Amino acid sequence: MEFSKFKGSKDYIAAKDLQNSVNVAMALGRPLLIKGEPGTGKTMLAKSIAESLGLKIIIWNIKSTTKAQEGLYVYDTVQRLYDSQFGECDVSDISRYIKLGKLGEAFSCDEPVVLLIDEIDKADLEFPNDLLWELDIMNFYIPETGQTITASRRPIVIITSNAEKELPDAFLRRCIFHYIDFPDKDMMAEIIKVHYPDLEEILMRQAMEAFYALRGVSGLLKKPSTSELLDWVRALTLGGIRPDVIARELPFLGVLVKKNEDFSKAQRYLDEKAGRRPKAVPY
Repeated sequence: MEFSKFKGSKDYIAAKDLQNSVNVAMALGRPLLIKGEPGTGKTMLAKSIAESLGLKIIIWNIKSTTKAQEGLYVYDTVQRLYDSQFGECDVSDISRYIKLGKLGEAFSCDEPVVLLIDEIDKADLEFPNDLLWELDIMNFYIPETGQTITASRRPIVIITSNAEKELPDAFLRRCIFHYIDFPDKDMMAEIIKVHYPDLEEILMRQAMEAFYALRGVSGLLKKPSTSELLDWVRALTLGGIRPDVIARELPFLGVLVKKNEDFSKAQRYLDEKAGRRPKAVPY
């Protein structure tokens, strides 16, 4: 099945190179591996693709304990044992105790879907390799029932990573890769306007200037992200903060900065900018 080209959605501004990566991955039937700073819209990309193409989205949130098998199916032996002792169900029908995982659910859909495998690098190092075969051939076998689950429509697979671990080369070879660069000021202005179309231009510009200046402070452990800027703009609006105060005082700093050390660095930056003697910052 041929898909329409992805061009972003009403709530998601996608740069041209990102659009190209998505469309190439769809055309080749390859998973799209997305990396980038936290808060740059990696997870939202999959939702935007689903929305723009009118497809269902299935989200598999990966944890440190997640195993690849869970994405295929789970055989609930405990429930079967319980039913054999206390229930009235026919426990000889094993299919009653087979529950498809997110990958199995995507394969079993009659229509194409967007499958998001979110933060794959949280799992152990073998996790990506354990998915290689199924993602290649788009089917898997359930020995308990003798059934093979085959995808009638290849899902659009989006995989995100925060680069906490290096992914195996064999896995990378099978993916289309894209790194989402942090938005420049022009694109950031577009993103803000999508979320807050009625925002005063001067407030937006002052907030952006202060935001990028804060990101430029040396030694920050966690630079504020796009999502935090959007929250900050909302806080500034609700708080009735005047545009001329924003850069000078960085009001509601806790919306942007989330670590004690970074809060201290931000306060020193403000003091130096104002020519004040640095103040002690409480932890």
